[in-house]
Amino acid sequence: MADKKRNYRKEYDNYQGTEEQKKKRAKRNAARRKAEKEGRVKKGDGKDVAHKKAMDKGGKNSDGTRIESKSRNRSFKRDSKGNLVSETSKRERKKKNT
Repeated sequence: MADKKRNYRKEYDNYQGTEEQKKKRAKRNAARRKAEKEGRVKKGDGKDVAHKKAMDKGGKNSDGTRIESKSRNRSFKRDSKGNLVSETSKRERKKKNT
């Protein structure tokens, strides 16, 4: 790899700082707050509020959420840019093929 320093400011401006990304983050935070209010999760419990249809695939908070472990929720196949490729985890694909 090159010995170039990463320009974190540029990365933030190009991705995290965009209005679209801010809206997505707000939706994820709203889903977490709602689940905390309902008593389904607690801060620091190691759980994620997962959307039944992934946000990357056009899901919304109104589509429903479920509580999953962080490792299970973050195990989906992604491409080189980090975009969701499949909502089926490695574990589920392996189980399906056996």
